[in-house]
Amino acid sequence: MTELQAAPWIVCPRDLAAEERLRKELGVSSLVAAILAQRGFIDPSEADKFLHPRLEDLHDPRLLPDYEPARNEILGARERKERIFVHGDYDVDGVTSASILDRFLKKIGCDVITHVPHRMREGYGIHASAVEAAVATGAKLFLTCDCGISAFEQVAAAREAGLRVVVTDHHTVHEELPEAHAVINPHRPDSVYPWPELSGAGVVLKLCAGLTTEVGWKTEQFYRAYLDLAALGTIADVMPLLDENRIIARHGLERLTDSRKVGIQALKRVSEIEGPVTAYHVGFRLGPRINAAGRIDDAALALELLLETDETRAAKLAQQIDAINTERRAEQERIIQEAILMVTEKGQDKNNVIFVGHQSWHAGVVGIVAGRLVEVFRRPAFVATLGDDGKTGKASARSIPKFNLAQALQSLDPLVSGGGHAMAAGCSFEYDDMDRIAEALHEYAAEFLTEEDFKVTQFADLEVDASEITYEAVEQLRDLEPFGAANPEPIFVARDITFTQIKPTRSPQHMMLTMRNGTGKPIQGAGFGIGERLALLESGAEAHVLFRPCLDEWQGRTSLKWHVRDFALA
Repeated sequence: MTELQAAPWIVCPRDLAAEERLRKELGVSSLVAAILAQRGFIDPSEADKFLHPRLEDLHDPRLLPDYEPARNEILGARERKERIFVHGDYDVDGVTSASILDRFLKKIGCDVITHVPHRMREGYGIHASAVEAAVATGAKLFLTCDCGISAFEQVAAAREAGLRVVVTDHHTVHEELPEAHAVINPHRPDSVYPWPELSGAGVVLKLCAGLTTEVGWKTEQFYRAYLDLAALGTIADVMPLLDENRIIARHGLERLTDSRKVGIQALKRVSEIEGPVTAYHVGFRLGPRINAAGRIDDAALALELLLETDETRAAKLAQQIDAINTERRAEQERIIQEAILMVTEKGQDKNNVIFVGHQSWHAGVVGIVAGRLVEVFRRPAFVATLGDDGKTGKASARSIPKFNLAQALQSLDPLVSGGGHAMAAGCSFEYDDMDRIAEALHEYAAEFLTEEDFKVTQFADLEVDASEITYEAVEQLRDLEPFGAANPEPIFVARDITFTQIKPTRSPQHMMLTMRNGTGKPIQGAGFGIGERLALLESGAEAHVLFRPCLDEWQGRTSLKWHVRDFALA
């Protein structure tokens, strides 16, 4: 039975004094000033930097830990004409990192071979076969990107084989570092780099920016050439879009829009993207297609596409990747339904942490499935499958804000091995130990989580008066873009709104709305995903609404509308 009851709302308070100061000094609307203040930008100069991110505000690459030894190794190999073996990863961040290194190092005259691992044959991180391949190619320098921080044995093997090793990574740092000749990771405890939350592509971008200066080239031209790839990796890897990441994303999206790379152009065509590229396009069209190659086929296809210079070949690769993405979607939906059923049948919907798996599930989509389980059950979720050896389980995990996956995996060592971030991680384990691990995670999580953490809660940035939501104010909200992690699209609450008309659409989940605030002008809007609840209302019902204002374009006309996400009767 459908109920009218809304999910609990958490509405952030307004700092009226800070808003007024920002409004006067920056000349912004009260709406933009309120969002800036609510998100911590109460100093006008800092708020202005946020609204207008500049490449000049990127941090000095030389502050990266081990920048100098990494520079010496890379430029030394260049001077001696020694081959460099670049090792990336199979996701968007890993492929774009590898693409930046491949393109840049070749541009400055290095001999480069670039490799991204095959998820099924090599698994996560650096496989022993990759070290063997590097030796076989005659490489002298083994250079990683978006991986390597936990590859202790592989780094040691590479050094024993006579390779110099430079690790660039951004994942969680363990108590010890691999014994490479240089380890660039802004999460290192001894790092003085001002912004540790770079993506793997971001770390590579900054390293190469430093090398650009070292070889006497202009950094402006460097950024123009590589920000498109760095933005792909940063946004797709769900990095917080603040500080340097915001600069990379804002300028990188502009470069994606006018990118001359034929691979990116072909990928945009199959993704049906015309006009300016947005963070939404990266997160839901471009990123999933690049990821799909690594998930259920071979990430080398995505790398080849991003490095391709021939338009005809790029078009064929993009079409092939698009077909793989279609296959990926069908496979993941099947597994999602099986996983949801398994969770409920096993009673894990009551556990602190969900841990399910099946030997037939495709390793390439278990991370997406884990994310869906988190949405459905509001619990951290691990989704596993059986490795090719018939003994080793491999799991991907997604989490909720109060449960750090990387720390959880470290606490379970040696029962599991793996790593990642607070909200996304991966691990391997003995498949027969799955129930034991599930119980250990449940008990570990009991130290941090309570029933309150599992409740569905809606967050709103501000409570506003309907009069603040003007066309001009909503247009100014675009200065807050790109939206994403740590900078979500603003959501507002308006109270005592009258629904004067509720019209059904083709889908019962959505309704077209006409609303009023007191005696004000009619407000046009739509209720998305709440159609069945709206259908229970009578015309004239009053409610408090949770909504996102937007400027809708239709047949050449732009109009202001409210996209209502939730409501509670007044």
